[in-house]
Amino acid sequence: MVRGSRVLLLKDGGGGGGNALFKVLSDILVCPLSKQPLRHCPDSRSLVSDAVGVSFPIINGIPCLVPKDGKLLEDEIKLKVDDSSIAKGEG
Repeated sequence: MVRGSRVLLLKDGGGGGGNALFKVLSDILVCPLSKQPLRHCPDSRSLVSDAVGVSFPIINGIPCLVPKDGKLLEDEIKLKVDDSSIAKGEG
């Protein structure tokens, strides 16, 4: 497994983007709550479970799939809306 990971990192250029690695991980990892596949969201640097609407953070390249670390997608959308309202001076 270590050899395979090293090869994937070299294919990806070793730049830390990890696109090739995330492709492989997406075939293996599932949501700890729903057991359904996860998708990678590069904007929020997280793995998203569309089945239950939860986003799991990726910290230092390591997916945190502990259920208590997950955030509801509704909460994240609300935070983005609140932040944009404050930036516009509406808050």
